[in-house]
Amino acid sequence: MARTTPHAPPSAGGEPLYRRIATELLGELHDGTVPPGERLPGERRLAGHFGVSRETVRQALELLRRDGLVATDRRGSHATLPGLPVETPASLTFPVGARTAAPGGVARATVTWEAPPADHAEALELAPGRPTLVHRYRYAAADGQGLRTAVTSFSAVALAEVEELARYRDRADGTASAQLRRAYDWMRRAGLTLHHRDAITPLASTPSVRVTRRVHDQYARPLEITDLVVDAQRDALIYEFTLPGRAAQTATDRRRPPVRRTAGPSHRR
Repeated sequence: MARTTPHAPPSAGGEPLYRRIATELLGELHDGTVPPGERLPGERRLAGHFGVSRETVRQALELLRRDGLVATDRRGSHATLPGLPVETPASLTFPVGARTAAPGGVARATVTWEAPPADHAEALELAPGRPTLVHRYRYAAADGQGLRTAVTSFSAVALAEVEELARYRDRADGTASAQLRRAYDWMRRAGLTLHHRDAITPLASTPSVRVTRRVHDQYARPLEITDLVVDAQRDALIYEFTLPGRAAQTATDRRRPPVRRTAGPSHRR
């Protein structure tokens, strides 16, 4: 049986305080302060943000839930307004460098359960020799040129938080095709806010370049690391970015405590 809680006292204008807070929170959802599909801050943080009690926040969230604007599961509350997530597949593709196969092009992706490369283990805070889910991607044009190869290792956090990834452990034999194109969508649906840093390094004495992507969540926990090698003789690496509007960005800076962020490349090759 649901617990009945007393309503918050009316605000100065006669409107219940929780309803006003629900309206203000809905405004922040609309202006992108909390992106669609992302996990909302906890009740304690929202209470401090709006200067009200946690009970008032709880009632405001319940009002938004009844209107279908917020959904709550075991990982917390999520905005359900229609709209694109903060990072769309066009700007954050898994694995980095993955391409839509051109006529005659061949793409291959598999997963294994094995100890990752030593530098991957260190980046993911895994003990040396500890196995994890490793994804391998290979793409080549019909004539064999434009080769792209990527190796991705996932952290223990990613496998614990993202059910869709964890399911691959039992079939990670390195033979069956494993398309994880929606990996970042799965992470977002699990309530993780993604931050990534891409480093581009030319490879000595070759026309190829290496792109290393590191992804972590809102708690600075590592989620995955990918090393992509591209035959850059005729290929181009294109990075696309969408920045929030100035008003929304200012509101975010004002209302949220600082979060450590790292910037990816801001140029086109």
